[in-house]
Amino acid sequence: MSQYLKEIEALSSVVGANKTWHDINPESAVRMRLQNRFNTHLDIAKYTAKIMREDMAAYDADNSKYTQSLGCWHGFIGQQKMISIKKYFGSTKGRYLYLSGWMVAALRSEFGPLPDQSMHEKTAVADLIRELYTFLKQADAWELNHLFRDLDAAKEAGDEAKQKEIIDKIDNFETHVVPIIADIDAGFGNPEATYLLAKKLIEAGACCIQIENQVSDEKQCGHQDGKVTVPHADFIAKLNAVRYAFLELGVDDGVIVARTDSEGAGLTKQIAVTNEPGDLGDQYNAFLEGEFIDSAEQINNGDIVIKSEGKLLKPTRLASGLFQFREGTNIDRVVLDCVTSLQNGADLLWIETPTPNVAHIKHMVDRIREQEPNAKLVYNNSPSFNWTLNFRQQVFDAWKEEGKDVSGYDRGDLMNAKYDDSDLAAEADRWTREFQAKASREAGVFHHLITLPTYHTAALSTDQLVEGYFGEEGMLAYAAGVQRKEIRRGIATVKHQDMAGSNIGDDHKEYFSGEAALKAGGKDNTMNQFG
Repeated sequence: MSQYLKEIEALSSVVGANKTWHDINPESAVRMRLQNRFNTHLDIAKYTAKIMREDMAAYDADNSKYTQSLGCWHGFIGQQKMISIKKYFGSTKGRYLYLSGWMVAALRSEFGPLPDQSMHEKTAVADLIRELYTFLKQADAWELNHLFRDLDAAKEAGDEAKQKEIIDKIDNFETHVVPIIADIDAGFGNPEATYLLAKKLIEAGACCIQIENQVSDEKQCGHQDGKVTVPHADFIAKLNAVRYAFLELGVDDGVIVARTDSEGAGLTKQIAVTNEPGDLGDQYNAFLEGEFIDSAEQINNGDIVIKSEGKLLKPTRLASGLFQFREGTNIDRVVLDCVTSLQNGADLLWIETPTPNVAHIKHMVDRIREQEPNAKLVYNNSPSFNWTLNFRQQVFDAWKEEGKDVSGYDRGDLMNAKYDDSDLAAEADRWTREFQAKASREAGVFHHLITLPTYHTAALSTDQLVEGYFGEEGMLAYAAGVQRKEIRRGIATVKHQDMAGSNIGDDHKEYFSGEAALKAGGKDNTMNQFG
């Protein structure tokens, strides 16, 4: 007997034992249970943490099994993404959601659009996680509702083979609920603040929290200048805070992504505490810009002097009060950051890079893996990169090094549309297409994400509709440019009433009121125009 039928049988006994429950249909109750398999969002965090850990182990065994996600700024966007994934690929395996702090700041703050500098309300992050999972759970209910209606139609037609086929689909239904990698920025304050916010994110459903080593109140977007990092002891305290939050809430296998901005950060707000030569604080301070002195006369009013490498070092302090790192130390600082994070509770690494270059990423990961062989990256395939220009320039440089004739190309102008049909552009597109697989194979990238793609797709699609609708095309811009494409591509939103839960509500009305139910999905419902 199928699991579906077993559950109906079991619930029939419960309902039958209560004489006043004569209007309760056990099969309807089972359907409602199946449409809500996660009673709390904390259940989601526990479920998705297990999935993510399994995927990490699979990648360790075979580095072609990397995972991917797209950043989503609204529950509906995340929902439609997962529905499309199931439609095109049959399974959500290895496909996650990413929650970008950048998009929370730009699109979800009550202050209005803000730069990515941790100025938005910290609760907005947890609110978006909760919203995303609410929409994903609704996608489960929506898809199962269609299966239940198909089952009822097969029963009415007396088609037993069709009934068996649909029940098998119900028994093997795959949820739209997948892991979310949630950006907690630099922790929004001291370690206690980080712990409190991490709890909110986990209670909202997050199984994976990404945190960066910038100063919380000086936080900058990873692709902007002016980034200021913290000493390792400060960052470790926040890693510990996140881990305690996971353990307190029973998500024992929660995942922490430790992000380093050291490659692009040239500043620190404070000198690290050090107790003996060679400890973490001493290693951090060794990167400071400054001058070695041998006399107190070289110390000016307000100067700070520390002992480093057995000598007295006067670090360079800027007018802002910040201290500067020596040029050329960025990669060494990245490696130290990553090794230290992995040795202090982090599970995955995130390295912000200036360009998407596999060789550059591999150079850093190889050095990290000398000390931590299982080091794995979450990599930001950032829209801040000009992907077309970057890969055209990479191909240009590779061809030039190989001795190929590149005289027909201007390296500084390779974005020009005149090159779009060139051999170089075609090769660059091939490199772009293969970037993720190559980076995972050669540079330890377990998870590839695009931080804010749906910010750009929303702008692009709106721009296209506006151009036609307010121009000469009028209503044809929507009919041909949107609705007709939805129909041709089989996008569920063309029946927007159904997507918003109209049919689910109608079925519930019938469960509750029987033939007296006033339903919205009758013959006059305009959804019927779409078949």
